Amino acid sequence: MNGFSTTAIHHGYDPADHQGALVPPVFQSATFTIPSAAEASRRFAGESAGYVYTRIANPTLALFEARMAALEGGAAAVAFGSGMGAITATLWTLLQPGDEILVDKTLYGCTFAFLHHGIGRFGVRTTHVDMTDPAAVAVALARKPRMVYFETPANPNMRLVDIAAVATAAHAAGALVVVDNTYCTPYLQRPLALGADVVVHSATKYISGHGDVTAGVAVAADAGIATRIRMEGLKDMTGAVLSPQDAALLLRGLKTLALRMDRHCANAMAVARVLEAHPAVAKVHYPGLARDPQHALACRQMRQAGGMVAFDLHGGLAAGQRFIDALELVACAVSLGDAESLAQHPATMTHSTYTAEERAAACIGDGLVRLSAGLEDTDDLVADVRRALDALPASLAAAA
Repeated sequence: MNGFSTTAIHHGYDPADHQGALVPPVFQSATFTIPSAAEASRRFAGESAGYVYTRIANPTLALFEARMAALEGGAAAVAFGSGMGAITATLWTLLQPGDEILVDKTLYGCTFAFLHHGIGRFGVRTTHVDMTDPAAVAVALARKPRMVYFETPANPNMRLVDIAAVATAAHAAGALVVVDNTYCTPYLQRPLALGADVVVHSATKYISGHGDVTAGVAVAADAGIATRIRMEGLKDMTGAVLSPQDAALLLRGLKTLALRMDRHCANAMAVARVLEAHPAVAKVHYPGLARDPQHALACRQMRQAGGMVAFDLHGGLAAGQRFIDALELVACAVSLGDAESLAQHPATMTHSTYTAEERAAACIGDGLVRLSAGLEDTDDLVADVRRALDALPASLAAAA
């Protein structure tokens, strides 16, 4: 088997098949001609390979999907126009009224909203459990949920879940396991190899890496599940199709993914060490730090600790917002995984739709800041973070 970067650059493409073009062509076509009515019938019946309509499949999208499946170690992948497209299509396909989905206590804000205000209205029950607690997971699995879903690390507070342990317990209870691997990418973590059934990504983030694409992808260990997600969740339920141009940009992003992730991780570690030593910081959430309570788990299931850092500031909400405003190099923005470092304040931004009680239950404090370490020179990034921390009034820490 080829190494990660070799696969990301070369898998599934031979220039000789495309007039020698080194870069895969973009098939900017919504529909495809079919040589005969008989062949059309076979394609619609799934008895013959070939393209029909880009909402179902397209050669440029197919190459991106093949590379993502290879990198994640899956049987097949399905590309989408956003990360939420991948998540909602997967859940719409694999859940039905009366099913229960067991989820971690911390979730990305839009995933939380979809479960409680979207699919929940159609008879799917969502139950939150602390998936870092094996006893609590065992009690919840005794009810035989249809699916177990979690992020690791979780957005925005970097909580880790032991993928292998939860997957083993979930499968024993007859549940499917879906893992959001956006924070890690397959370069840092491969949930399918640890027992997950489906992996979802917001490819907008590290997979793209340049902040110029909105995309998602679902990778399944079983090709039949991927086919269902494509033909039901993508084609019929959400229509969340990815454009060929965006697929080409994602293919470009994959070529440098390993290089970029190494730099993101190095910068995140440098920032975490500064945060750990600063009196304005109440707690750092970064599993790369030796004193982090989940450091050992990170070492087991992740290649490196990732490019995301979360931290609680003394002084709560006011401190969080003032820190964001004091940054000069780091931009105040949602999303993550870009070349530019980004910071956001979950309580007033991405998770502002939560009630205060819901945020507390999800371990999202008022002073929590989420920082995506970019690709800038480490010294410049560290200096900006330290300057913003030093700018926080001592009165905020005293008030805490």
